[in-house]
Amino acid sequence: MTDRPEIVCICGSTRFAAAMRAANRDLTLAGVIVLAPCETDEPITSEQKSALGALHLRKIDLADRVLVVNPGGYVGESTSREIAYASAAGKVISFTCSV
Repeated sequence: MTDRPEIVCICGSTRFAAAMRAANRDLTLAGVIVLAPCETDEPITSEQKSALGALHLRKIDLADRVLVVNPGGYVGESTSREIAYASAAGKVISFTCSV
């Protein structure tokens, strides 16, 4: 038994930023440590996108479980890769909507 809070990594399309922020807030208020995708108002370069993608995989490594924010059941290409990565790493994966 550990005294450390659960760590959850949020995954999902950037089009669902508001839903991911809401999930982050709800989990944090419930005492969970949340690892979430980077948000920016500025355009990012392809190099930055690649680096952020690799960084997000490291966040999955640190997490106890992954929460996929997928309103309407939508899961895009990047999120599908993250789910496959988390699954291969043996992480528990849950979804905000059934898939």
